[in-house]
Amino acid sequence: MTDYHDREWGVPLHDERGLFEFLILEGAQAGLSWSTILNKRAAYRKAFADFDPDRVARFDKRKIESLMRNEGIVRNRLKIEGAVKNARAVLTLREKGISLDSFTWSFVDGKPIVNRWRSRSQVPASTRVSDAMSKALKAAGFTFVGTTICYAHMQATGLVNDHLVSCYRHRELVNS
Repeated sequence: MTDYHDREWGVPLHDERGLFEFLILEGAQAGLSWSTILNKRAAYRKAFADFDPDRVARFDKRKIESLMRNEGIVRNRLKIEGAVKNARAVLTLREKGISLDSFTWSFVDGKPIVNRWRSRSQVPASTRVSDAMSKALKAAGFTFVGTTICYAHMQATGLVNDHLVSCYRHRELVNS
């Protein structure tokens, strides 16, 4: 968890595969701890074709059944089918000339929201921005993108800097 915090969490991400990966992992995490998902991350990368939306979008019923037997991932049919549906939604966006990167970052006008929280109790589970993102993602055909999942996604991918002001990463990310 420390390595994840120090190297990834909150770092602005503009890579389609990376954004897709976090979207799928955040959805998989629903109802579970983030450490559980991080511990399964390597298995997820292998199972979900290194989070290549083009490949995941082609997963069929047989592949989904295979994933349901994969002990390395969360074997929840709705979450697995949701990942495939989300890959297809990424492709649909692309067909409209919209990248997942531009779509995602449009909710924060292309630059991270910098919060100045002093304690973890101040950090919200969702915001009006994550509400809007959730609504837009659902309208675009995505699933497992409720407002709490969207806010966690925003935090993980650097759309919002929710490191506490006492954390050295807050300053590093603001000054990068």
